[in-house]
Amino acid sequence: MSVDVLILNSLVIDLRTAKFDFTNRLAGPGGLAKCRVEEMPDYSQEQIKAWIDQGNATAGGPGNTAPLMATAGLRVAVGGNVGRGEYGGLDAQGRAVCDILHASGVDVTALLEHPTLPTGTTFLDSAPGDERGGITYFPNANEDFDFEKFKPHVERLQPKVVYYMYSGLSKRGDANEGRDLAEFIRWCRNLDCLTIVDSHTLTANPAEVIRAGTPIEEYHLLDSLLPELDIFFTSSDEARLILNTLDAPRDWGETSDQEALAEYLEYSCERFGGMGRAQLFGATFGHGACATYLPHDGSPREPVTAVSRFRLGEAVELTGAGDAFRAGLLTYLVRNVDAFHADGLDVNEALQVGNLTAALYLTAPLENRYSNLRPYEALLRAIRHEQGYGSFNELMQVLDGA
Repeated sequence: MSVDVLILNSLVIDLRTAKFDFTNRLAGPGGLAKCRVEEMPDYSQEQIKAWIDQGNATAGGPGNTAPLMATAGLRVAVGGNVGRGEYGGLDAQGRAVCDILHASGVDVTALLEHPTLPTGTTFLDSAPGDERGGITYFPNANEDFDFEKFKPHVERLQPKVVYYMYSGLSKRGDANEGRDLAEFIRWCRNLDCLTIVDSHTLTANPAEVIRAGTPIEEYHLLDSLLPELDIFFTSSDEARLILNTLDAPRDWGETSDQEALAEYLEYSCERFGGMGRAQLFGATFGHGACATYLPHDGSPREPVTAVSRFRLGEAVELTGAGDAFRAGLLTYLVRNVDAFHADGLDVNEALQVGNLTAALYLTAPLENRYSNLRPYEALLRAIRHEQGYGSFNELMQVLDGA
């Protein structure tokens, strides 16, 4: 049976306890570090399984998006590498990822057991109070993502959208200066799949790097990739990092998000657009998202900025919910794929569904990030509701049709 979205790569379990204070040494407080496989702490499988059973684990990567889209009513599949082990053929991390995704209605038939490498694992320090703990990511089996092994699953599942996570986080996936991924994306487009790739923020301290105007070489992976994509969204910080690297370093000074993102969108459309097909370039920022839609003739429409109507309660800022935003965006695009291809996309609606999904994700309890999501029809009803929302409860009442 065909699916709506196939998400590939970056299968990872996120482990979070106060015992992981080593993360601050490797990543710095609030920072993120991609570590080598051989640096992974030597915790036993029994200890990892115990943390998982205690509720200290969530599925990262596709786990931040696939269950949200499945809850919204899409048919979603995930493909990637997980480690072998003693838990139904998988290691403790891989079994947890598989079970979490399967319980959310996600197709996991494209998960492949890696013979030697464990499942990707992220350790997050539960810092006290309002402090932000460090995050250390060990890609493990994700480093060995082989496109040829997943092509049969693309052909079998016939997805409307192929979504690859993430450029810059897989040694084999990023090989040949990113051209292997670009060729795979072109192959998927030739099967009439809509294509999107995420680029993870490739520095632990983006604000510091932005101020210094330092280029980050890994962003050159986008040179060959972006012309092949139908959809590319990034964050406001990453937009600056991309411009500093692919174009020229800037003195951002007091430049606002709005000014920086307008410059980024103009640059992206000029350099990577005009490919004879519809494309969508965009970015998220603290209180919404913006995007430029290019129809087939390559002449960009006016940029659209959608300030979130759903910044209620704890969801004042949408920072850190980029994966959830993309889940909402793709849910809308799947339901309106003909309009996307026919130069008729309602960009504001698409962005607001993403904003809504990000807000619902952030306001959900940590132990069940998917609990606030509703089917697509309810999401659409909420964004088309003409009156403003005075509280989160009012929003949920509209979502539930009350």
